[in-house]
Amino acid sequence: MLSVKQIVGGTLTGDDLTHDASTKENFVSTKPSSFYAQLYKDNQVNGCHVIKLGTNPVNDEAAKLACLTWPGHLQVGGGITDENALEWLDHHKASHVILTSWLFSDNKGQKELDWQKLKSVSQLVGKHRLIVDLSCRTVVSDGTTDWVVAMNKWQTLTQNKLSKEFLLQVSEYCDEFLIHAADVEGLCNGIDEHLVQKLGDWCPSGFEGKIVYAGGARLVGDLDKVQQLSNGKVDLTYGSSLDIFGGDLVKFDEVVAWNKRS
Repeated sequence: MLSVKQIVGGTLTGDDLTHDASTKENFVSTKPSSFYAQLYKDNQVNGCHVIKLGTNPVNDEAAKLACLTWPGHLQVGGGITDENALEWLDHHKASHVILTSWLFSDNKGQKELDWQKLKSVSQLVGKHRLIVDLSCRTVVSDGTTDWVVAMNKWQTLTQNKLSKEFLLQVSEYCDEFLIHAADVEGLCNGIDEHLVQKLGDWCPSGFEGKIVYAGGARLVGDLDKVQQLSNGKVDLTYGSSLDIFGGDLVKFDEVVAWNKRS
């Protein structure tokens, strides 16, 4: 069965090839992915992303159905590599591909962003069609807070930390950043305000509105909060709190109305 789900990000386990039964699911839809794609199309909500949890062929079918329902407007991620990126863009009509785990390689037993991979895939698909997922986990050491990029369903910490310099370097090869705060993702307990503020401070020139933060949004007022904290440079995405995904905190129509006013 092709299912649209909302999950608690921090409970994802296993590797990118599997979807473990211990993953906590906030919502499992009875509607096909095309229902949501059509809803976004009808309301002209651009920039929505479709994330495949694992490489099971049924996940591909659900993602294809969504992308072909609104060609050229949905972003797709999960298991994207240099071998299938063009297929998703040119054949299945995604607007962008979202890359994460594939971009990282081993370096002395640790995972680290592979700049050659990033450069080559950017040249392959075009900078304007590439989104780099720099989702992260909060690490506090000696009183200092860092946001460490996490891959492999947010279970593996890499050697890369979010910073002004790091975002600037990566921005040379992509069109947008997707940044889940994995520790609060899917909990609907509030956004990581400190991270949002930092992302605004660190935003590279030309990337205003192209840093998409996800994690913890629970009120429609969080849209204004993110705007204020980031000086208008960071966008916010909603998931489990939305009524269309089984939530009772935020109405989809409220978000659409806010978007039209902004």
